Parts: sequence; C-alpha cells; structure tokens
Amino acid sequence: MNELRLRFPSHDHPDIPIGMGVHGIGRDPYHDRAIGVVESAQDSLVQFCVDRRGVWLAVADGIRGVHVNGRPVLHMTMLRLGDSVHVEGIEMVLVGPGVVDGLPRELASAPADGSGNLRVVLRGVGGQYHGRCFTLDRPRVVGRLEQSDIRIDDPAFADRHARLELHGDRVVLRDLGSYEGSVVNGERVRETVLSPGDQIVFDAYHRFVIEAPSRAPAAQAEPNAPNRQAADAVQARGSAGSGWRLPWLLLAAALLAAAIAALFWFGPK
Repeated sequence: MNELRLRFPSHDHPDIPIGMGVHGIGRDPYHDRAIGVVESAQDSLVQFCVDRRGVWLAVADGIRGVHVNGRPVLHMTMLRLGDSVHVEGIEMVLVGPGVVDGLPRELASAPADGSGNLRVVLRGVGGQYHGRCFTLDRPRVVGRLEQSDIRIDDPAFADRHARLELHGDRVVLRDLGSYEGSVVNGERVRETVLSPGDQIVFDAYHRFVIEAPSRAPAAQAEPNAPNRQAADAVQARGSAGSGWRLPWLLLAAALLAAAIAALFWFGPK
C-alpha cells in the first residue's frame, strides 16, 4: 500500500497522500465548498483507513450523500485503486503508483497468441455491465459497433475503442482509435499491461476489474478477498457446529414436551 493518493479530477487541489493509518477528510474552513485533511475525528465527514488488507472508507454518523462509483455508502466499504469517491459533491479518486502508458517492445506489435484462458475474466463492477463477466478465452473488443464483445452504445464513444487480449499470462489493453484512451486504476492510458485486480473504466461510467484467481499475487489481489475467505470459513464452521447442535436441541425439546405431558396427566386433579 505504498504511494496511495487521493486525486481531485475536477478541482485545483493537490493530491493528498495517504499512508498506513487513518486519514480524516472534512470541510475546509478557509475555502467555500472545499474539503481537506482534518485532524479531529469529530470534524471528519469520512475517514480513509489504510491497513495491510487494503483501504477502507468509513462514513461519519449522520452524514449522507457519500457515493463510491455512483453508489451510496452509509457506513463503510472497501476501496480499489481507481474508485471514485464523492463527498459534498466533490470527487476524489484513489490512485497508486503510476500505471505505465505503453507496452513492452515484445508486445507492442505482437498479435494475440491464442493463449486464451477461461479463468481470466473481465468483471463488471459499475455501469451497464455491472455483475457480468467476460472471459478472456479470446480477444475482447470494446466499442460502439453492434458486433463489439462489450458494446457501449454512446454516440460519443468510438466504434472500436480498445481490445483486451492475453499474451501468455499477461493481459494486454490495446487502444483501437479512441478519443481519450481508457482509465486504469485512476490513470488515463492508451495501451498497457494489466494485472489481476486492476480496474479499467470506459466512458467514465463502465467499470471492470481483471480477475485471475489462480494467478492473482497477494499484493494485487482484490482487497476484500481475505475478508470473504474469512467469512466463508466462519460460515463453514457455523454449519458444521449446527449439524451437531440440532440433534441435542430436538432431544431437549422432546424431553421437555414429555415432562409437560406427564405433569398434566399425573398432576393433581
């Protein structure tokens, strides 16, 4: 979690570095409709909490109107690089080390080698394709044309915007003539090599995450994966325990019913 920063795309505000620990963001008393770092938790509208698991966004009690990628957040959520956070109508984007805009020489003009993999997927996390997955068993074209694998029907969007393809164990994003390129982890690029966990945004609203479960390195894995694994483990333990508890509960209920029946039958008339 080195070199994490909060960037303000629509405001003349320097990036705010956030290292390990808790960072409160609140209203700036010296500027109208501005926010900045605050020292007191009581003055915080939101807090960015950075630990070894990732970055958490915590919303102060009673605060409304906080959104992440257009979705309201009432209490707490975990963030990815490239997530857009709106507080008081001001946008902040979580960015990390700069994404390399360009491809290595061996990939610059190399055609897709046909090494598709059904386990490498592009998962929609925002916009029209939220919740859908596209496997990279073959190159996937993003564009406005009907024959595009991922079609974005917007008059301002390029007919053929970009292509995602596999080269061995590397996912390559190639520009096909877009107007402004694509956004990867909050940085605008045209061509780059993607890693599991990277977030790609097309046309400002359509968000996708690269997922490759079998190969995702610990530093690049989706940040809430450990928490999901822990939740699954707790659920598994709870299920196993409930299997043992159920017969005892049934036996206790049967004994209690028998005792009540005996009381009514043999008790004083």
